Amino acid sequence: MISMAVVELSRLQFALTALYHFLFVPLTLGLSFMLVIMESVYVMTDRPIWRDITRFWGKLFGINFVLGVATGLTMEFEFGTNWAYYSHYVGDIFGAPLAIEGLMAFFLEATFVGLMFFGWDRLSKRGHLLTTFMVALGSNLSALWILVANGWMQHPTGATFNPQTMRMEVTDFMAVIFNPVAQAKFVHTVSAGYVCASVFVLGVSAFYQLKGKHIAIAKRSFTVAAAFGLAASLSVVVLGDESGYALTENQKMKLAAIEGMWQTEPAPAGLTLFGLPSNSGRETTHEIKVPYVLGLISTRSLTGEVTGINQLVNTAKVRIAAGIIAYDAVETLKVDRNDLVAREAFERNKADLGYALLLKRFIADPRQADAATIEKAAWSTVPNVPAIFWMFRIMAGLGFAFIAFFATAFAFSSMRRFDARWFLKLALFMMPMPWIAIEVGWAVAEIGRQPWAVDGVLPTFLAASSLTVPQLWTTIIGFTLLYGILAVIEVKLMLATIAKGPERYVPWRPDSPAEPAPDFRAVPAE
Repeated sequence: MISMAVVELSRLQFALTALYHFLFVPLTLGLSFMLVIMESVYVMTDRPIWRDITRFWGKLFGINFVLGVATGLTMEFEFGTNWAYYSHYVGDIFGAPLAIEGLMAFFLEATFVGLMFFGWDRLSKRGHLLTTFMVALGSNLSALWILVANGWMQHPTGATFNPQTMRMEVTDFMAVIFNPVAQAKFVHTVSAGYVCASVFVLGVSAFYQLKGKHIAIAKRSFTVAAAFGLAASLSVVVLGDESGYALTENQKMKLAAIEGMWQTEPAPAGLTLFGLPSNSGRETTHEIKVPYVLGLISTRSLTGEVTGINQLVNTAKVRIAAGIIAYDAVETLKVDRNDLVAREAFERNKADLGYALLLKRFIADPRQADAATIEKAAWSTVPNVPAIFWMFRIMAGLGFAFIAFFATAFAFSSMRRFDARWFLKLALFMMPMPWIAIEVGWAVAEIGRQPWAVDGVLPTFLAASSLTVPQLWTTIIGFTLLYGILAVIEVKLMLATIAKGPERYVPWRPDSPAEPAPDFRAVPAE
């Protein structure tokens, strides 16, 4: 059996990879569609300043895009290197969305990104706008297919375990694609990326206005970011509410942990604003609650029940007992595939097979588990409640702060007031906040799923590869150094581009047919 040290180090490495990835991808998602908006204004008005605006933010998009691709590829390879049994066990389902993402979305981006950067002199205005839109579409389609894969890990649907192959297999691919958890995660995540890009654009625009540089471009960028960001921040909160509703049906333990709710409350349950949850004490003390709100949000009714952690643990005990029957049937079918009694027992209890696998953390053969071992396994389904409880509130608090921030920015831009220095300084302070919210939100989603690699199907401790601790430390250190250096280079390039500022684009006009054609000549915008 793989040691827990190997499992924890594998989780650490994957978490670091995801942390780097989410530093770059949200900005890429948001900037791509902001470029479409800016270039659309250029095409409709034929005002050259909007072309300069599009090209400037396009440069920052391009720098960020490179690192997003590099970290994303590493994450996909890690499923094979660090999570080999996971890849074997559920690869038939999980691999399909990732393959489609590569064939559809990534190739779409790769095809049009070069045309977007180098096609200003070679394409018509509408033709170039189409290439920019296709790059944005490709970026967002990448997010869709990746989150379909991740959503299946959160709520495995459209698949079943095949005792003949000893693997999970697809039974309904449309159910995988239209998984309600995946769809809710997609719209919520993409909206968060739009907020991230809007804060970035607004912050850089505020910096230029504080310095008295590139004012015309900064004001227009400020206006676009304020409007786009207000719509996106409102969407994040609304779609986050939809994600909470999806949790009620599909991830009850995660919802209970987010609320620190140990006991089922009479419907409708109250929303905990503050509390001190404890995994060891199995309680949440010093609670401050708003009556009825959680029940209304989670169940859309006054009578719907939100189940507490203790009751969910009791349910897990029942499912573990049923899973042991399924596990025993699978072991019998390994010897005799035609055993009809074992087949019938498996079909009746196969939905709970994953719960029996939780016992392997404590005992080699789940069929030998006693009541105490089943109790341990059932309580292992409870994630780190204090961590999830507080991280969710950080994320939610920042989400409402963004609404207020963008509403103020939109009001200032509507009144053509771009000289409020206190707000311009606030915009600079807000620039890192979306990344904090995104990283914390990702941690809530992934820590809240533990101890499962695939919820209810495969425990995380069984999913890892048979690597050694020195091998993992070597790759963690190497990965951290490599991507740390790349991150420093990326930030320096971004800062250098911002310091240089926008450039006025002068289209190439040859004096003679024989003159070689440069891509463009750029001069300072102001």
